[in-house]
Amino acid sequence: MRREGKRTFFYEEGAWIRSRACMAGQKESEGPLGNTFDQILEDDLLGQKSWEFAESEMLRRTVELCASKADMSSGDIGALLAGDLNAQIISAGFAARQLGVPFLGLYGACSTMTEALVVGAALVSAGYLKNAMCAASSHFCTAERQFRAPLEMGGQRPPSAQWTATASGAVLLDEAKTGGMRVTHGTVGRVIDLKIKDANHMGAAMAPAVADTICAHFEDTGRCDRDYDLIVTGDLGIIGRDLLMELLVRRGVPMDDKRLMDCGASLFSPEQDAHAGGSGCGCIASVLAGHVLSRMERGELGRMLAIGSGALLSLVSSQQGESIPSIAYAAAIERSQRA
Repeated sequence: MRREGKRTFFYEEGAWIRSRACMAGQKESEGPLGNTFDQILEDDLLGQKSWEFAESEMLRRTVELCASKADMSSGDIGALLAGDLNAQIISAGFAARQLGVPFLGLYGACSTMTEALVVGAALVSAGYLKNAMCAASSHFCTAERQFRAPLEMGGQRPPSAQWTATASGAVLLDEAKTGGMRVTHGTVGRVIDLKIKDANHMGAAMAPAVADTICAHFEDTGRCDRDYDLIVTGDLGIIGRDLLMELLVRRGVPMDDKRLMDCGASLFSPEQDAHAGGSGCGCIASVLAGHVLSRMERGELGRMLAIGSGALLSLVSSQQGESIPSIAYAAAIERSQRA
């Protein structure tokens, strides 16, 4: 592994994608990508006593499914790198407790999945781990209770609000060439704050961080949008995606609209009334592990760049009138013949 430029790692060895898995809720299964999830939740509580425990159970099941696809048990996992939106990342922590595996808890808000890929690929490529399970989850009901208001209160959502995905995704990275895809580069984001204070306008808060990371990745690697068959952003939603395109033009890095896919803008159909689209850690985690990587496996994509974005706010910071700082991490993934 070596560094390219100021903020990008190049993983010369390892970091092969051995398996992947994803799960989603009923609403997500009714959207345009519904047939790309491995499993659909039978109900949002999954037999648990709370939404938070249900999210943890969903993440645990996803990790175990990802391991089983690699003909492994959970005991064979070198380390689980995972996180979620709940305070103290309890969904990931409780899942790790049940799995009994080495655990590196990560918090990048909705960028957690790509943060896990950047860190996990570094650990595997450098030889510190034989494999790393990268995962993230979110749940509509847990996010509403923590960041806005409990569902029982029937709060109204403005048009700029996004629907937190009830979903999870996991990708197993391995030091050996066990599949046809590998993570080749990882770009670390900076915390960017344009003083957006509206917690129902996440796309506007996160778009500047995504633009900054994209520009840093291109500068470090000498690449541009034409070097990628697809550039996938996490959960900017419909509004945030449009803002990103405008910001890139202002920075002199215009992007071909056909190369850009935002998971939040793609997860739900207009008829589902998700307002500005999807969000949450599980948004890019499930879409990447399902729809996007399946396209790469079929040979439709040779090289793609995944950029997860996260709003680093809390309930307390919002109530105190603080603005919403954001961050984005990027992971480049290629099919083996182009790696």
